[in-house]
Amino acid sequence: MKNNYIIVDKKILPECYEKVIEARTYLAEGVYKDVSEAVKAVGISRSTYYKYKDFVFLPNDISPHRKALVSFNLVHEKGKLGEVLQVLASFDASILTITQNLPINGKAHVLVSLDLTNVKCAVEEIIRSISVVKGTSGTQLVAVD
Repeated sequence: MKNNYIIVDKKILPECYEKVIEARTYLAEGVYKDVSEAVKAVGISRSTYYKYKDFVFLPNDISPHRKALVSFNLVHEKGKLGEVLQVLASFDASILTITQNLPINGKAHVLVSLDLTNVKCAVEEIIRSISVVKGTSGTQLVAVD
């Protein structure tokens, strides 16, 4: 995970990065109820906020994430979800919740929330490992906390 970050003086970065952090802080503190209000207050677009919200952090926010939300599609075959759960267990990720939709056209959408407290690698490595399980598709990191 350390290799994915660099430290840069904010003086040379576009102002929008700092505004994304400001909007995210307002939302977390409950100053604004939704993204539209927060981005309007700081002067950026919603698209700018969503583009960068999971990639810019203050130095005290860089510590390893403790929770993650992962989404993927899964073929409707016996044992497939179990294979994905074994992958997650191999990283010492604890499952908090699993939401699986009814299969349509042989595939079901799955949303898994994870506790990453004991995970020793980058979240991206977990995402890659899930995506190589035969029968999964569209694997993506939805959010981290």
